[in-house]
Amino acid sequence: MATILVVDDEKHIRDFLADTLHYAGYNTIAAADGILGAELAEKHAPDLIISDVNMPHQGGFEMLKQIRTMAKTNTIPVIFLTAEDNAPAMRRGMLSGAEDYIAKPVSPRDLLSSVEVQLQKRAMLEEKHNSTLQLLRNNILYALPHELRTPLHLISGYAHLLEIDGGRSEPEDVLESAHYIKMAAARLERLIENYLVFAQIELLHTNPAELQAAQNHIVKDCGAIIEEAARANAMAFDRSDDLQVDVCRLALRISEKNLYKIIFELVDNACKFSEPGRPVIVRSKREADRLVIVVYDEGRGMSHEETETLGAYMQFGRELYEQQGIGLGFTVAKRLVELHGGAIKVDSQPGKGTAISIRFSAVD
Repeated sequence: MATILVVDDEKHIRDFLADTLHYAGYNTIAAADGILGAELAEKHAPDLIISDVNMPHQGGFEMLKQIRTMAKTNTIPVIFLTAEDNAPAMRRGMLSGAEDYIAKPVSPRDLLSSVEVQLQKRAMLEEKHNSTLQLLRNNILYALPHELRTPLHLISGYAHLLEIDGGRSEPEDVLESAHYIKMAAARLERLIENYLVFAQIELLHTNPAELQAAQNHIVKDCGAIIEEAARANAMAFDRSDDLQVDVCRLALRISEKNLYKIIFELVDNACKFSEPGRPVIVRSKREADRLVIVVYDEGRGMSHEETETLGAYMQFGRELYEQQGIGLGFTVAKRLVELHGGAIKVDSQPGKGTAISIRFSAVD
């Protein structure tokens, strides 16, 4: 049975909403303002929130902004209920992240219809999430052992050649073997690092106190971190001339380490899947109360089906392209974005390139 949180400062409206929902078979929780509403949302994690917009102490928009920053509540759908039956108010509600908007006075029929639609959408998203999670587990089970063995075989193979040679190799041959051993070791180290970061992110969700602590870091100048991470990766690919960076200077609620990791992994993919000489572009700008970061490349791109399964440790077109890693880099970046209340979107076309957009709430 779904649980719905009702937030309204007028008791008779609150009671009407709660009674209507109760008779329709829903559990209800009630709050008189946005402050208590956010507290109850975090405590009970309801399936849906119905909230008034104009309330004393804290209004609906402010409450929504708060719950979108908390990992436990940031995906709960919100329906705004208000007397402001006009386009600007509706637009502001939608831009704030609300799923629906109902003007007062509302009939029981309209209320229950909107509730049913939002709960069905949430159920579909959860089903898709669970399917993707199972796909993720399957891909880890089958792909990770192979990805670990590949660099290990390179390391052991070249080490064996040096061993059986007994020191008779030419110096340039020894240096070549050492180069390939170093490359394979770096690949293995990167894979293990990403796997450990991913495991740490998942463990955070089992400890609310540690999760809250991880979300309380603030980067004062996100532009400097974004640029540093992008240039470090481009340099590693010897593609500094291909990189174009245009970033704004804003504060973000995220640690420097996590922001660096996100940008490094996304630029890594952009460099990996586009040809040298083609541009790799990293931009950030403020849009209302959001920071938007875009990483763009003119590489081979992906089909719609491939982008739909991104984040499930998939590799695409392995029979046609040599790829290293199992997609852990993108998955780690995606999970870090979500950990800090952000959203990530992938737009890609085969043969035309990929644009990855990230949206975070800015800190004033």
